[in-house]
Amino acid sequence: MGRVFIVGCGHVGRLIARRTLDQERQVLALVRSEIAAGELESLGITAVRGDLDDPKSLTSLCGDDDLVHYLAPPPGSGVGDSRMANFLNALSARPRRIVYISTSGVYGDCGGAWVDEDTTPNPQTDRARRRLDAELQLQRWGQRTRLAAIILRVGGIYGPGRLPETRLRRRAPILLEGQSGYTNRIHVEDLVSICLTAGESTGESRVYNVSDGNPGTMSGYFKAVARRLGLPQPPEIPMEEARERLSPAMMSYLLESRRMDTRRMRSELGIQLRYPDLDAGLREV
Repeated sequence: MGRVFIVGCGHVGRLIARRTLDQERQVLALVRSEIAAGELESLGITAVRGDLDDPKSLTSLCGDDDLVHYLAPPPGSGVGDSRMANFLNALSARPRRIVYISTSGVYGDCGGAWVDEDTTPNPQTDRARRRLDAELQLQRWGQRTRLAAIILRVGGIYGPGRLPETRLRRRAPILLEGQSGYTNRIHVEDLVSICLTAGESTGESRVYNVSDGNPGTMSGYFKAVARRLGLPQPPEIPMEEARERLSPAMMSYLLESRRMDTRRMRSELGIQLRYPDLDAGLREV
């Protein structure tokens, strides 16, 4: 069990780092600023300075046989992920494998149908197109180097510190539940466990859908969180009004509906979730 190199060491990355450090393994992480480097060093993480938007700064990355967890988001505009391109172009070592957190958004709107990893991606927002571009870059890298590239297409992440409490407290409206399509979720602690398991698996390059396998609606999610936090139920509005009042980002989620088939994740990685549905996940929040 060698070193772990994290690209994009935010909330999820730090949870991965914490569990890895508990195994008495060395963890390194790519950081842009001196402040961020200091924060990570205080947690026992070795900071490696570099900026994914500045290829010239990427002079010291992971080493041979390192496990890479790539969690950095793409740039905020365009349809390609230049950050993934810069990282792979600067990679002179041969890491054991790269685990990339992508998004279920690459499937686009499927009208509520079940999707598995063989479903043809059909991203309908630039945000999702950037993620698919990163996936394709990583897959080509894996084919060229004959190293394992693991892609996790992840649903909505929730858990402590990742709940829409502020939105609920300001009484922001939600779509009428009867008009709200299917969404998919995963508790952050289960996501971390899946990342760690995928990193230590011995298989070849693979794509996995990641969710708890119990899809619901976005409106149902907001209402369940409100109940758990003891807050009033958010006001519900019809689609016509939602188009005028809700942000384009929120509408992009509401206009897509799909249910994720996670049988490959469970069978090939042997995943047993700690939080198999939303009720279980919110019970301990």
